[in-house]
Amino acid sequence: MRVIGLDVGTKTIGVAVSDELGWTAQGIETIKIDADQNDYGLDRIKTFINEYNPEKIVVGFPKNMNGTVGPRGEACLEFAELLKKKFHIEVVLWDERLSTMAAERILLSGDVSRKKRKKVIDKMAAVMILQGYLDSKQ
Repeated sequence: MRVIGLDVGTKTIGVAVSDELGWTAQGIETIKIDADQNDYGLDRIKTFINEYNPEKIVVGFPKNMNGTVGPRGEACLEFAELLKKKFHIEVVLWDERLSTMAAERILLSGDVSRKKRKKVIDKMAAVMILQGYLDSKQ
């Protein structure tokens, strides 16, 4: 039962995948996107779907701290619908409040340089999102 996790940003999408038992999340890649050009990395996401054959995709859903949905949350809702229509796979929205900050703390505690953190932060946030979802199912 594999699951793919996505941290959808304005310029990149962090990607993580679970192990076959659905216990742990591992980061795979950070996909560069260009929303202005309608390039949402769907070809790359399709590659991961074909490779891992997931039963569902978990998309980070960035709510405001008071629980309301802002512009980024709306964009993620639209992206989740796009994934459902394009790939005919279950898509779950997962509250990702503070996931990027948690990923940043982990990378800082590992003494990862600012330059390297910038390259992997979205992938690490995708791991945090997916692991939170997987842990809720245990």
